[in-house]
Amino acid sequence: SVSRQAMQLGYIPRMRIKHTSSDTIGQIYVPGINWLLMVMVIGLVLAFRSSSNLAAAYGISVSGTMLIDTLLLALVANALWSRHRLWVLPLCVVFFVIDLGFVVANAAKLLQGAWFPVVLGITLFMLMRTWRRGRALMREEQHKDGIRVDTFLPGLMLAPPVRVPGTAVFLTTDASVIPHALMHNLKHNKVLHERNVFLTVETLQVPYAPVDKRLKLEQVGDDFHRVVVRFGFMETPDVPLALMRASDAGGMDIDPMDTTFFASRETIVASARRGMPIWRDKLFAFMHRNAAPATGFFRIPGNRLVELGSQVEI
Repeated sequence: SVSRQAMQLGYIPRMRIKHTSSDTIGQIYVPGINWLLMVMVIGLVLAFRSSSNLAAAYGISVSGTMLIDTLLLALVANALWSRHRLWVLPLCVVFFVIDLGFVVANAAKLLQGAWFPVVLGITLFMLMRTWRRGRALMREEQHKDGIRVDTFLPGLMLAPPVRVPGTAVFLTTDASVIPHALMHNLKHNKVLHERNVFLTVETLQVPYAPVDKRLKLEQVGDDFHRVVVRFGFMETPDVPLALMRASDAGGMDIDPMDTTFFASRETIVASARRGMPIWRDKLFAFMHRNAAPATGFFRIPGNRLVELGSQVEI
């Protein structure tokens, strides 16, 4: 469940999620995480051999977690709890001194096994930061090379292409820029659908999205609509269901059987001249290449999906 929330918030790559209950939304199975845990547990048993040898690693893990929790509590109190800040922050200082003493005491056993959780924590933090930063760089490059909607649509209507029946839904992370999939479709197929939807999926910093913020619908041109769908980090995104709700809201008339989804499949090219160090660029490219497709993560049916590739240099 924590891994799925991290995926929703954009801190780790998307993974395949299996829902094991038709009634409880949070009852899930993530094969990648479970297999990783199995391999690490077997490796720990073979390396440390006994629970007494594992005590040093356990001690630094618990004391380090307590120290981090104290720091996070101080940050939350300082940012959100203005009424209770005067007594919570001094209490955090007391906890910090105590927790720091435990961490220093356990650090004496660094070479006896306490190094393992430290290295593991640094590695996971580095992977999460690389994924987060790489996604931001990729969006910056796409925005820099993209054409703004308010500039492109008026020019397109001056010499309109052939219109074909149906609805085309283009998945995009930036609703203000024309999706690459639309540009490729016009360039290679030289057609435009009757109705075109620019769809952006956002994950809010709350478990469940409020009803009034779940859907935003806006008409941006002649049969062009911009739709923003918001989910909480504990919800399972379902794009087709969200589009049906948008249709019920009266802004569009969408027939699910007459709708085609278009998505871009980016190939990351590492560059030493921009962004992160080259080794982190290559690491992000590897993580992006092995991440589960966004289309499957958003429950888009494969028989109504068209993927168009593009290269992004970071």
